[in-house]
Amino acid sequence: MERLQYFLESQAFGVCTKIGEKLGFATSSIRFSFIYLSFLTFGSPVIIYLMLAFWMNIRKCLRRQRSTVWDV
Repeated sequence: MERLQYFLESQAFGVCTKIGEKLGFATSSIRFSFIYLSFLTFGSPVIIYLMLAFWMNIRKCLRRQRSTVWDV
């Protein structure tokens, strides 16, 4: 069950997972805090979440394009 959950989290944006790994917090607590803050602040953390997901996707694409110095 954990493998399925990790697969789904990585195939989605994976923002909460990445933050949890970097800060050493449980992913579920970060996810719940995003949900609670979204209800309390009328959705502004959703915008932050989408910006972080976009940034992570851009970084992944930039890393994929550069292979070696000799290819330039």
